[in-house]
Amino acid sequence: MTNIAEREAVNQDFFEKVCARADAASNAQLDLAQAVSETKNALLLAIADAIDAYAGNIAEANEADVRDAEADGMDAGKIDRLEFGVERIHQATEGMRHVASLPDPIGEVVRGYTMPNGIRLTQIRVPMGVIGMIYEARPNVTVDVAALCLKSGNAVLLRGGHAAERTNAATVHAIREALAEQGFSADLVNTVDEFGRAGATAMMEARGHIDLLVPRGSAKLIQAVVRNSKVPIIETGAGNVHIYVDRGADLEETIPIVINAKTQRIGVCNAAEKLIVHKQVAQYFLPAMAKALSDAGVEMHADTAAYDIIDAEKIDGGNLIHATDEDWDTEYLAMTIGIKVVDDIDEAIAHINQHSTGHTETIMSQDYEAIDRFTSRVDSAVVFANASTRFTDGGMFGFGAELGISTQKMHARGPMGLREMTTTKWIGYGSGQVRP
Repeated sequence: MTNIAEREAVNQDFFEKVCARADAASNAQLDLAQAVSETKNALLLAIADAIDAYAGNIAEANEADVRDAEADGMDAGKIDRLEFGVERIHQATEGMRHVASLPDPIGEVVRGYTMPNGIRLTQIRVPMGVIGMIYEARPNVTVDVAALCLKSGNAVLLRGGHAAERTNAATVHAIREALAEQGFSADLVNTVDEFGRAGATAMMEARGHIDLLVPRGSAKLIQAVVRNSKVPIIETGAGNVHIYVDRGADLEETIPIVINAKTQRIGVCNAAEKLIVHKQVAQYFLPAMAKALSDAGVEMHADTAAYDIIDAEKIDGGNLIHATDEDWDTEYLAMTIGIKVVDDIDEAIAHINQHSTGHTETIMSQDYEAIDRFTSRVDSAVVFANASTRFTDGGMFGFGAELGISTQKMHARGPMGLREMTTTKWIGYGSGQVRP
């Protein structure tokens, strides 16, 4: 009983410390919410400059994190996400500068009208308040989230995970120093990393202190937050992403798109994980596609029909294995792809809707009727025609950065930029009206 009581006391201590930081962030946010766009833009530019100036220290901290992760056996996909060298740091700060250049959503009038009794109603965009972010092995997220939160008038509390703890600490240090130098409270951006997993648990419990919680990482992390959080959340999903090759596809165009979607970066949620092929093109498309995948070092998990076609052409057998039922629901985040042959487009759509995480899907086809059928019936946040799935990204969409890719349907769906960081409120202008 003593041990249980001690654990409860420790957990309560962490909870109180996290709530204290969240409340400090909330107080700081009240001032930020009143800042005009020009002031917030200047703040972001100053923070970007500070991070660039501190890039060497951040990169050095990241090298130590990466060494430890490799020693612990972290897989290649996660290592790729964890790496945050000088070049990636500068890419992140360029994203922050782009966010500074974007229109400010705060104060935007969503709609308005005058009631029959003369009261004028206006619905406007306002900040969420304090946003909590729980993520893992993604140090670029620290910069992206700070940029989006500050521009949209929000404060943010971060839990960036053990693997990137040194990197995140160095980055947050640069951000907080820049905030103070620009006359803002450093409490606008803070971290609970020092509290470990207990800090993340406390964030999930901190209803009334944190206004919105966003998990970003593995399916295991996201589901843990979904199941346990008392704070409202936006679910960012894992990416079991599909490319469907229709009978009307331009097959020469398709091969480089699949290779790009699968191999350009394997550890990201918009990388292609499944290749679905119409049976009418499978016989002459799959051998060439399989050779390109094999040459790129991709292991193919093929259903019986796809396996027989590829195997008959004597494609490197070391890269070809039989798919299992588990494959269709797996986000590999590795040089692996599942391949399935279907009878028609409707079977492809049904398979995708059953097994997809609702992130991103692509159809390769020159048949506009097929494209329309696919894009209207596939139930995912983003659906492309004849383009790599790697374009599902806040930067690529022109948002400068993203909070994550929402795969839920309420409030936000797809890449979350500045507008997705806001809520609305109604303001009524009366002249003495009373309700009869």
